[in-house]
Amino acid sequence: MALAVLALQAEAPMHPYRMQALIAERGKDEVINVSQRASLYNTIDRLGRDGLVRVRETIREGHRPERSVYEITAEGREAAAAWMGEMLSAPRHEYPEFPAALAHLPLLEPASAAEYLRIRRAALGADVQRLSAGISAVEDTIPRLFLLDAELNLQVNRTELAWLDGLIDDLTTGAMTWSRESLQGFAHELETPEDLESRKPEDHEL
Repeated sequence: MALAVLALQAEAPMHPYRMQALIAERGKDEVINVSQRASLYNTIDRLGRDGLVRVRETIREGHRPERSVYEITAEGREAAAAWMGEMLSAPRHEYPEFPAALAHLPLLEPASAAEYLRIRRAALGADVQRLSAGISAVEDTIPRLFLLDAELNLQVNRTELAWLDGLIDDLTTGAMTWSRESLQGFAHELETPEDLESRKPEDHEL
């Protein structure tokens, strides 16, 4: 969010409402959560306290309340460039929910897991169609430079879609399956001598 605010103000000074509208108009709400305007204002306040943005002027349009127009500072430009360098060059573990759920898939029965994954696959397929159509609609009028995030989202979603197809097929055919008994047996196989010892009654117990 902070990077988006600085990037927009690097283009031109603007008030928060305009920032939120531009993020949505350009489809950047696919990668930046601006659904809550309060979080945008909190981000701008924090950037202001850090000296990365400042109020340029306060304007009033018609009968609307006054709005503060913000502009980026020299320190803000330096910070944005540093953040960009770090974010582009250093992969970061972001701990998304889906891999966490996959890590605990044995909590469900195989049939239930397959059904939930089919639901996800349908939603993801719709996203792939929407992203593909959106890129095709503007790629002749908007330089690719401004579509890179959409391209990445589309490619990641397509890759996940193909992977889901294989996983769902394995769960459906039984190529991958489990049961409570098989999971218990697997857990016993992984036990160490220390685990076994901890389950023995103490010598002094009757």
